[in-house]
Amino acid sequence: MIAELGLAALWLAAALAALQLVAGFLAVRQGEGDLAALVRPAAVVQGILCVFSFLMLVWLFVRTDLSVKLVAMNSHSDKPLIFKLAGSWGNHEGSMLLWVTVMSAAGALIAFVERRLPERTMQATLAAQGFVALGFYAFLLFSSNPFERLPVPAVEGNGLNPLLQDIGLAFHPPTLYLGYVGLSVAFSFAVGALLTRQVTPEFARAMRPWVLGAWIFLTVGITAGSYWAYYELGWGGWWFWDPVENASLMPWLAATALLHSASVLAARDALRAWTIMLGVVAFSMSMIGTFLVRSGILTSVHAFAVDPERGSFILALLAIYIGGALAVFGLRAGSVAEGEKFSAVSREGALVVNNVLLSAILGVVLLGTLYPLLTEAMGVRVSVGPPYFDPVGAVFVVPMLLVMMVGPLLRWRGDRLARINKLAAVGFVGVLAGLLLAILLGAGVLPTIGLALGIGLAIASLLPLRGRNVRRLPLATWGMVIAHLGVAVALLGMASESAFSEEKLAAVKVGESASVGPWQVTLAAVDPVAGPNWTALEGVMLASYGGGSLTELHPQARSFWSPPQETTESALVTRWNGQLYAVLGKAADGERWQVRLWWKPFVTLIWYGGLMVALGGLLALVGRVREDLRRRYVQRKAGERRMDLAQ
Repeated sequence: MIAELGLAALWLAAALAALQLVAGFLAVRQGEGDLAALVRPAAVVQGILCVFSFLMLVWLFVRTDLSVKLVAMNSHSDKPLIFKLAGSWGNHEGSMLLWVTVMSAAGALIAFVERRLPERTMQATLAAQGFVALGFYAFLLFSSNPFERLPVPAVEGNGLNPLLQDIGLAFHPPTLYLGYVGLSVAFSFAVGALLTRQVTPEFARAMRPWVLGAWIFLTVGITAGSYWAYYELGWGGWWFWDPVENASLMPWLAATALLHSASVLAARDALRAWTIMLGVVAFSMSMIGTFLVRSGILTSVHAFAVDPERGSFILALLAIYIGGALAVFGLRAGSVAEGEKFSAVSREGALVVNNVLLSAILGVVLLGTLYPLLTEAMGVRVSVGPPYFDPVGAVFVVPMLLVMMVGPLLRWRGDRLARINKLAAVGFVGVLAGLLLAILLGAGVLPTIGLALGIGLAIASLLPLRGRNVRRLPLATWGMVIAHLGVAVALLGMASESAFSEEKLAAVKVGESASVGPWQVTLAAVDPVAGPNWTALEGVMLASYGGGSLTELHPQARSFWSPPQETTESALVTRWNGQLYAVLGKAADGERWQVRLWWKPFVTLIWYGGLMVALGGLLALVGRVREDLRRRYVQRKAGERRMDLAQ
């Protein structure tokens, strides 16, 4: 009965999405009327029904209802509760239901709270949101029904992919989906503003919190996913330019450009057409990422769908949404006023340059991701990895970081570079110091550039605080400073890990030692252990840094039985200046064990920097929301005073 309730709620939500689309479209064309009044309520009730449907799916997984096909294929009665919950979205059907649930809930929230834009523009926005949601409802109901029953209930479930049975992966996909769906909201705002020709600062202020929220979630999701791959997969790397990794990076790049463009439009009434275009591009990148991961075209731990029909359905949705939005943009872009002009040497000018460079980086990543798929379709297998992405991306990343140092120091509208020469020189002294340090330490070309730019950007990111009362600074300014500083910190971590990592692969007996960097590691024992749904061989390693006190590590080689799979659980020792990374391999012979060790100086700065970037975004979001609420309060009080005077 629970599955039937969930499916019924999904059908009703789809019907309301259709009503929302039709009523919103007619309201835009014909003006106020009976149907126009239904747009907001339809969006709110649709969101409630879809959330209810997803909760029913979660309840089926908690109960381990093996009469439901999705539960039987992705859960097991002996699995820990947290991974039963994760199983509800750790598969194709559940992940797509989570996607449309977040989307419909966001649409309901917009309909319930947003009152800044003209009602006609809001109706067009909600109609666009209903249009996007309707395609996903159709996909779920006709191609990927999460509530499908088995003719005969299964005796036991298959269990969740062991690689996904990790606390980090229980929260990583929902975090990314919140980011993806936030971009769908930005897309709907952009389409609504285009249809009603209301590309104004008020539109940008209404859209900006959603873009900023999506960007924060994408940042956290990418950072968490990188750290999960680093410690869980046992290969010692934090990024490999895998197509699935790129699928999350591309929307983030587009969202970063959109966020800065929307801020310029909101503050200075400029970059109108650019903001609309980036809204379309950002959602397009999230749709392309969805197609890559969910269509079965990739083989990955994240790629759940292997049915060509599903891939074709998603491809059709991608063509309809992106093609339709570009068509609307092409037809209406000419009617979008140019907005206020500004000098090339200004903060707006710096933001435009960086947006162009971000778009170029996005193009590099998109080309490198799709090219192997295109050649494989023609019968030729090629691999595109770091040898392409690192140097080609650096061509655009380096000037972007240089502009990023100077941009926040410039004034709006117009400025003179001579005014900031002394301040900019401080940042470039940091660049030179970093270059000298990296050369003395013998780093490679790209790590040397990374260290130099990281130090320079760290100094430059703090310069906007110079001469100002930090207690009176707006939260949005603090957010910018912390986010830019976070980029510098992450860059320093990436460059240090790339330049100074050391690796040691050894076959040792129990009691023997191996060294890597300043660490001496002794294999003390190898013991069998068991978990709730796995068994493992666990190594006991004693590690000493520079001859100091001993630290115990417990890397594992796990064997899951449902589904059967072997995984590697690394062990980490974190110090202020880096991490020791240890992996236990297979038995080399009767007495020796394969042991893999890494010393990674300052690698943790990568993820600390990512979290700082997200924190900066959060501070900016809180500051912007407070500012908007204060502005609306002042406007309301002014309106009340005018009414009192009129009476």
